[in-house]
Amino acid sequence: MSPTHEPPDYDCPFCCLISGDATGLTNQRDVVRRTSGATAIMSPHWWLHNPAHVIVVPNTHHENLYDLPAPAGHAVSDLVREMAVALRHVYDCEGITTNQNNEPAGYQDVWHFHVHVLPRYRADGLYRTAPQVRLSSVDERAPYLDRLADYFAQRS
Repeated sequence: MSPTHEPPDYDCPFCCLISGDATGLTNQRDVVRRTSGATAIMSPHWWLHNPAHVIVVPNTHHENLYDLPAPAGHAVSDLVREMAVALRHVYDCEGITTNQNNEPAGYQDVWHFHVHVLPRYRADGLYRTAPQVRLSSVDERAPYLDRLADYFAQRS
């Protein structure tokens, strides 16, 4: 049995978005892309020099990497790659970082497996400073979401 940190009455914000609802911080507008197995969501939490990162989650609830079935992991991996290519193209960033955390000591704070896909820029200092995360507004996220929507619309 894998370790669990999810409270018994946990109201998962990712499951909420996947099911079509909104959370206190995000709504359906923040859903960037859906596949049959995974969903990409614009995170409301932005690093100081790395705005508009995306979180990719499996459409089924799994707390962490330890209990993630292979098919769900493959669906997430495929969408992570697709989002990395899109961010690189749309944001004209100079690189991409993917990050996945497990358990409190590994900095996991949402109890649904997820992968962060962050746009990177030279000298952005992402790993050189303490995390400088701020909460973005719905209006602030809108232009980034629009650019991604246009990117995917041109490819369908």
